[in-house]
Amino acid sequence: MKFIRFKPKNEQTILQGMVTDFGIQQIEGDLFADWDIARGIYQPDQIELLEPLTPRHVIGIGANYVSKPSELPAEAPDLPVFFYKPVSSVIGSGEPIVMPNEIKEVKFESELAVVMGKTASSIAEHEVTDYIFGYTVANDVTAPQYFHEDGHWMVGKSFDTFTPLGPCIETEFDPDSASVEAYLNGEKKQDGLTTNMIVSMRKMIAYLSGVMTLNPGDVILTGSPLGAEMMKDGDEITCNIAGIGELHNPVKQKANVRS
Repeated sequence: MKFIRFKPKNEQTILQGMVTDFGIQQIEGDLFADWDIARGIYQPDQIELLEPLTPRHVIGIGANYVSKPSELPAEAPDLPVFFYKPVSSVIGSGEPIVMPNEIKEVKFESELAVVMGKTASSIAEHEVTDYIFGYTVANDVTAPQYFHEDGHWMVGKSFDTFTPLGPCIETEFDPDSASVEAYLNGEKKQDGLTTNMIVSMRKMIAYLSGVMTLNPGDVILTGSPLGAEMMKDGDEITCNIAGIGELHNPVKQKANVRS
């Protein structure tokens, strides 16, 4: 099933919905625990699509893809490179990615994102999928100009609008052979299979659960295939994973604030 968050046009009320053949069926309640069908049914042209959830935490992994399986290392690293992204960086499909005034380009990174559905602490790899609610598409927007020379990534990953998510959370999805794509102004730039991950999805989530308790609504970004490039003001970036959908975002320069 595909779940979304949206606002009816010309309204400010945020609703949850399930995508059906007949339209967007409104639901109510806790998406991860106990929800029910509500009365409303909306058509796509009647709504403004939002990010599919407000995450509790957003955690990413760095440098997690090779170009083909033969390049995979014999063993995954003992200590993968993880990083946090603030919830304030999350936007939905259609919203603009806003670049800071000081720079003229930022990097797109199309990724498969995992949405946790149960509390997970010190779980084994074979248990991981039992704790996952679903999957969405992410763009881990990055400003490498702000990376610290000692390797700190936080600032370059953390600007507002730097984590587009969407268009939905898909609960019926096979993450093991998914193709992760990105199109910059309509030109394909990324096309990588999840089989090319250095640290597999299950391994990274099992590892994280041994460090911190993961809870429903936590989002794990699983890394970006090779081919990510820089984008600038006026560009359009589309991240696509077949079976989940397309995440579209324009790129804008932040407006100067007059003194």
